[in-house]
Amino acid sequence: MTVVADVTMSLDGFVTGPRDGQGRGLGEGGERLHNWVMGGPWTYAGGSPFQAKGVDREVLDEALGAAGAIIIGRRMYDVVDGWGDSSPFDRPVFVVTSRPHPHRVAGKTSYTFVTGGIHDALAQAGQAAGGQDISVGGGASVIQQFLAAGLVGQLNLHLSPVLLGSGKRLFENLGGRLPALEQTRVRESPNATHLQYRVQPPS
Repeated sequence: MTVVADVTMSLDGFVTGPRDGQGRGLGEGGERLHNWVMGGPWTYAGGSPFQAKGVDREVLDEALGAAGAIIIGRRMYDVVDGWGDSSPFDRPVFVVTSRPHPHRVAGKTSYTFVTGGIHDALAQAGQAAGGQDISVGGGASVIQQFLAAGLVGQLNLHLSPVLLGSGKRLFENLGGRLPALEQTRVRESPNATHLQYRVQPPS
């Protein structure tokens, strides 16, 4: 079992544009980050077709297929309004939060709200994953916490060919002890460069 952090980032280091919030989870102008997931340009108003193609489709299917459970942060859950009744996941999701919330099921997805921090979330996700990988899908704060704690074994970084100028940076708040990264794979499409790294804990 490997803990895999999986996130899309702009060329200038942001995982959301500015002023992210409900109805604009990737921030203003941030839709472009996920062109590779959607199959091309899209907008919040125009809906989310999820029609990745070619290499992008292969990368997305591989990531989802390897994960037995997913960990996300409460802000990510809130800004997408819990994905409504049509969850994009079909496996257990553990939401790291400081605010208790009842267990929730939407379609094939169960949402468990964990108030005991990232280690508690990891322990519960590990039990649910049944030996498969655990995906840490964001937002930035949760991934930063896992990296800083030395809990990430693999980083999947999808580098989108856009500049956002401002927003939330991925590689902040990691403290003075930074993990070492060993690049293990590169795949490319017109919409993203998919980078895979083996992560060594901070020394």
